[in-house]
Amino acid sequence: MTKGVLVLLGSGETAPGMTKIHREVLGRLGEVRAVNLDTAYGFQENVPQMTEKLVDYFATSLQTTLAPLHFTSYEESSDLERTIFKQQVRAANYVFAGPGSPTWALSQWRPVGLAQDLQGVLDADGTVCFASAAALTLGAFTAPIYEIYKVGVKPYWLEGLNVTAAMGLKCVIIPHFDNQEGSNYDTSCCYLGARRLRLLESQLPGDVATLGVDEHTALIIDLKSDSLKVLGRSNGYWRLGDEFRVLANGSTTPLEELRTLTSSGKAPTEHIAPEPVSDPVALGHIAVSSGPQGLEALAQLVQLAASGGVGFIDPTTLVDGILAVRESARANGEYERADELREVLSKAGIDVLDSADGSTWRLASSS
Repeated sequence: MTKGVLVLLGSGETAPGMTKIHREVLGRLGEVRAVNLDTAYGFQENVPQMTEKLVDYFATSLQTTLAPLHFTSYEESSDLERTIFKQQVRAANYVFAGPGSPTWALSQWRPVGLAQDLQGVLDADGTVCFASAAALTLGAFTAPIYEIYKVGVKPYWLEGLNVTAAMGLKCVIIPHFDNQEGSNYDTSCCYLGARRLRLLESQLPGDVATLGVDEHTALIIDLKSDSLKVLGRSNGYWRLGDEFRVLANGSTTPLEELRTLTSSGKAPTEHIAPEPVSDPVALGHIAVSSGPQGLEALAQLVQLAASGGVGFIDPTTLVDGILAVRESARANGEYERADELREVLSKAGIDVLDSADGSTWRLASSS
């Protein structure tokens, strides 16, 4: 019986705000045997540098050794190298893969049979943590993002690894769901935009849903409890035809609710997010509450302090106060609380710089 944990990260796998999530997932393991798969970015010229960044992040921020598994090309590897790679994946209990190209990753992983190896890790109560490009490959089908977004080919699907099938989830996975890098054009839905995602969804079998995950957000699928928990900055989404379920930040959803959700066959309706609260007084009332909404409101207040606008105040006192509380938490070993406070500032566009002499801060735009 599968009893491990599948973690899907929408983006920001090494961002400060994701450290708490990695720590929580790693904490459920005993002796951690963590590995990094470099395949998704294996076509790039900076493979060693990308790997070094990930290894350093796990060592510095998580005090965890992340062993690099080098497998960048199926065609250029020998039968022995492929066998060793597969054995090393199965021997791990925390398998990480992240940025790069989903098309390239699939073309290397499918012929080597990685789906069965990942399933073996989950069956042994291990964790598979895939972010961004790598997360796209785990569903029944995979969108070739670069080919559609950069090359301009008509939207189409590739056959995915379909690791989610063993959980009873018939779906495709779309990270970067709330991306806004386009500014004056739509780059949501992993740079596809809502229009092209709808075209792609129209090509899917009627019982295959879309599982979306916002940036800097984690969907933690716990197979032992048969549930999906949402952590991080924002939300997840389950779309099937005209049915649209928001998987709210901080919520836990039984997987059976998603398995049994059916579509009436009608065209999907547009779902528009509510206008955010921007009045400082209103934000102040929300900020005193506990939970994700309180943290979001506090982050927006810091944003106002840092960037100006209506209700602008000098940010120094406010930010220094938050940093003082964070330093106290770190000194007392309350690392999760310290991570939460750093995440608040990160959301507000403020970079925290830690050093042996203490912590300082700067606006992200000034880095």
